[in-house]
Amino acid sequence: MTHYRVERKTLSEQVAEQLEAAILEGRLREDDQLPSERELMEQFGVGRPAVREALFYLQRLGLIAINSGTRARVIRPTAEAVMARLSGVTRQLLSQPEGQQHFQEARALFEISLARYAACHATDDDIARLRAALDDNRNALGNEARFKRSDNDFHGVLASIGRNPIFDAIHEALSEWLDDRRAQALQQKGEDQAATKAHSAIVEAIASHDADAAEAAMRSHLDRHYGTYRQLKQRLSRSVE
Repeated sequence: MTHYRVERKTLSEQVAEQLEAAILEGRLREDDQLPSERELMEQFGVGRPAVREALFYLQRLGLIAINSGTRARVIRPTAEAVMARLSGVTRQLLSQPEGQQHFQEARALFEISLARYAACHATDDDIARLRAALDDNRNALGNEARFKRSDNDFHGVLASIGRNPIFDAIHEALSEWLDDRRAQALQQKGEDQAATKAHSAIVEAIASHDADAAEAAMRSHLDRHYGTYRQLKQRLSRSVE
């Protein structure tokens, strides 16, 4: 006979589940205030620590907002809040031996798909915004901090073409996780010029609505960037030894 282990849930987990269900089922709507802590204690028959832990958990999920002196309030979950919860976990994964390679594969899958999508669906206004971002990129050459921002903004415009808030949130998360890599890669002489040239090829392919060319241009850009980063990391590692 097979035996299964049943996990016992804490009081705070049970309270959180009940409140989360009420929010997801619409019994508690956006901007509704939750009952006071004392009322929740009476409603669930638990102590204040269990109620507070449950509320903090729902806050981390992005379902409620807690402000000092007022009752917790139901808010609309955002993609940004979801990605923010993943940030700490992702940084831990990036620190693992294969972390950067896994991250590169995930980034490539996302960015290459965005380039192909943009080539198929970009409007004239989208292409104009990409060209403006490319101009900012060119004008930032020689200024590392400004170039890094313009590089990130270029990829942000590309993500926005999908008109999907989750794409925007993924881009924001990627840009945060890429910050150190961008900074290191830009130490290589000519890397900013190479990136701008690659961005130009991506824009022209998208403007021509050539999905295959857009995909190839983005793949080449990401491969070069990661290759530069790896060379610099290996060089640094050898110098330390």
